[in-house]
Parts: sequence; C-alpha cells; structure tokens
Amino acid sequence: MESSKAVLKRFGANLRKERLKRDLSQEALASRAKISRNFIGMVERGERNMTITKVDSVAQAMGMNRWDLMRF
Repeated sequence: MESSKAVLKRFGANLRKERLKRDLSQEALASRAKISRNFIGMVERGERNMTITKVDSVAQAMGMNRWDLMRF
C-alpha cells in the first residue's frame, strides 16, 4: 500500500500538471477557488492534504470534474 506522503505528492503533482495545462498561475487558481495561493503551493508540493470540498472548489475553478482531478 502506498504511504500517505506518497499519495499527497502524487495528488500535488497532478494538481500542478492540470493547473499548468490550463495556463493558470497558483495565484489565479487560488483566487478562482477562493483559497490561499500558499495553500495551493503546499498541496502541489505534497505538504498539505485537501478536504473533498476544497478538491471540488479547485476542480470547478479549473473547469474540470473533481474525480478527474483525483485520477492520478
């Protein structure tokens, strides 16, 4: 079974990939999702975990389904 830290790092890498694919800065995504830019950076580095409600907000801010964001 994959460790929690490894899962966070993989999710963060996927979030970054999807954000960059949409040509969004961390600041722009944070503003759209109504969360802090610092939090986005910490999630992308695998340092913080996101609640499902924040995953949903971030996915909507990028115009995607939350399940697609969690597919990594």
